[in-house]
Formats: sequence, structure tokens, C-alpha cells
Amino acid sequence: MCVLSGIRDFLKGIVIGIGAVAPGVSGGAFAVILGVYSRLTSAIADIFHDSIKKIKDLLPLGLGMISGVLVFSRIIQYLFMYHEAQVKFLFIGLMIGTIPLVIKDANKNGFKSIYLIPCLISFGITVTFNILEDSVMNVISEDSISILALLIYGAIIGLGTIVPGVSASFILMYLGSYEFLLASLVDMKLMILIPLGIGFVLCIFVFAKFINYLFDKAYGVTYYSILGFVFASIVAIVPANQYGMDLIFGIIYCIIGFSLSYLLGKIGKGAN
Repeated sequence: MCVLSGIRDFLKGIVIGIGAVAPGVSGGAFAVILGVYSRLTSAIADIFHDSIKKIKDLLPLGLGMISGVLVFSRIIQYLFMYHEAQVKFLFIGLMIGTIPLVIKDANKNGFKSIYLIPCLISFGITVTFNILEDSVMNVISEDSISILALLIYGAIIGLGTIVPGVSASFILMYLGSYEFLLASLVDMKLMILIPLGIGFVLCIFVFAKFINYLFDKAYGVTYYSILGFVFASIVAIVPANQYGMDLIFGIIYCIIGFSLSYLLGKIGKGAN
């Protein structure tokens, strides 16, 4: 059972890792959908208490995330270059598949209509920022980048991982650094990746503590705020100008993603 649980966590980590590098989607949103978000943030927020046990518990998930980022970064780079719409349809289905389970988890302490207000606010903020994507340009080069900038970019990636619905890749696109950082990851440029990783880790620890505090003090409001980000991220990546066979194949990819997500959601529910 322990081995099966580790395999499930590893596979979920791969999905979260892919979400961390795929433009327009959020690794944090996948963590919510796959049922590991609360467990992940609470463990990181208090990692130094019973740390050995927590590290062992998170190790399969962490290895999966690293594998998803490293192994699939090159694949993602290719797919988004030549099959962007199809991949986005797949991700849409993946994100929609277990939303009912996510809502059930959000309501586990009861539902109040006031929770819809932070949900709508976070939805509106995320949609507004994603509308800006049309003006994004990638202009950063290795010669023009600094250590401080890499630390900030790492923190942005951490933000996208720990805050569901916040697409770090989109923010990096807006800053003009996404393609440069993805190419650095594919080529394993350690002088770029090391400061990037430091910024990522620092951000993960700070925001995990903050979000865990919010869950403890205002679970419903916090979760519905996160749901607003998740819903908006789905809307934001719907491919435009899809007609005829392109649309039909897109719907098929969406159904495949939905089926995979629903299955993973059921597995996550059973594991919890």
C-alpha cells in the first residue's frame, strides 16, 4: 500500500511539474485538483517539525515534480511550438475533471454565500492579468540578465507553484524571460538554474507558511479565493480560432484530459 501511495504521489508530482513549465497553466492548480495541495503547503510550512517524516512523505511527490519539469520541459517546448491548441485542450480537460471533488473539499467545513465574493475577486484579477498576455514579448537574453533578476524569476516560479491558478510561465512571458529560462532548463545551464532554484525555494517556504496560516484562520474564504484563480486559469487558456476538425480533435483531447483527471482525482480521494 505504501509503495502504491508513493507511485500515485510520483505521478501526481509529474503532472504538477508539467503544469509548472507549461504556459498558461498552474502547477498549484494541479496540486489542488489532484488533492495534494493542503498536505503539501502544511508540510512545507512546518517542515522543521518532525522533518524526517515529512521529507519521506513528500519525497515521491517532489521527485515527480522534478521529473515533470526536467523530462517534459523539452517536450513542452516542442509541443507548444507545434501543437499549442491541442495541448491546451488536454490541460483544460485535465483541470475540469475533478473540480466537483475540489469544491467538495472546499466545503468540508460548511459553505457560506459570502465565500463567493473572494472567489469572484480572484477570478476577475486572474482573468484581467491573462488578458494582458496578448501583449507579451520575450526579449530577455543571457547577456542582459543579473543574479538578482534570476532570484526574482525563481520566486515567481515558486509563486506559481504554491498559489493555485497563478501561472508563473505567463508572468515570466510578461516580463520577457519565459523562452530564455525554458531554453536554459532544456540545456541545463547551471549558472542560470542555481540562482533560479534558490529564489524558488525561498518563495516556496515563505508563501507556504502564509497560505497555511490562512487555511487555519479562514479555510472557506481562502479555498474559495483559490478556486477563483483555478476557474480563471481554465478560461484563460481556451484556444482561440478553433473550427472544424481542429475543434473536434480539441474536444477529443479535452475528453482525454478530463478522463485522466477524473481518475487521478478518484485516486487522490481514496488516498486521502
